[in-house]
Amino acid sequence: MSAPTSAIAQQDPSLSPTLPLAGKRVVVVGGKTGIGLGVAKAAHAAGATLIVASRRIESAEARPALAHFTQVVLDMRDESSVRAAFETIGTLDHLVVTASPDLGSWGSFMDADMQGVRSYMEGKFLGSWASARHAAPRLRAGGSITFLTGGLAVRPKPGFAAATSAFGAVEALSGSLALELAATRVNTIRPGFIDTEMWSFLPTEHRDGLRQRVAEAFPV
Repeated sequence: MSAPTSAIAQQDPSLSPTLPLAGKRVVVVGGKTGIGLGVAKAAHAAGATLIVASRRIESAEARPALAHFTQVVLDMRDESSVRAAFETIGTLDHLVVTASPDLGSWGSFMDADMQGVRSYMEGKFLGSWASARHAAPRLRAGGSITFLTGGLAVRPKPGFAAATSAFGAVEALSGSLALELAATRVNTIRPGFIDTEMWSFLPTEHRDGLRQRVAEAFPV
């Protein structure tokens, strides 16, 4: 279960002041899986107090990796949920938005309707916008906002028009907010292929083939 709301506002007095993020409060939207979980673990190891926000709260027994984090419910597609989450969180130092709908959660470009792409844009672009909007007034001096997109933003592939468009919109938003929210730092990280749960929509044999192609083509 998550810690009580009152516990969210407390810092861990045992943190060493020599750690680079000691005394800092870091919020990771989408911090339970993949890159988001990696960010949360790294920030915690650097001394930060971690709050991970996602659609569901999971027990530490079921997910031991979350035992050191406070969990808050936040649905990226519902601004009222985003607002309530940041009202619960209160002040923070750094926001990292890694959450993204599954890559297989929309239809094709020429589907009968645009329900799939609308849902993806709401979950990625507008969800990132809402998270930054409700976090910004609560950021302490020297704080930052970091978004996550992907290589599709600049290397489009057939069948991924929704992700390419959403990623491009998030990157444009990042550049705009860097000016609008200065001196708060706003950046976007654009990773390449990372083997995470994001690819779970692909059949196992397709994922294995993708891993092999990436291993053969990428030096890292």
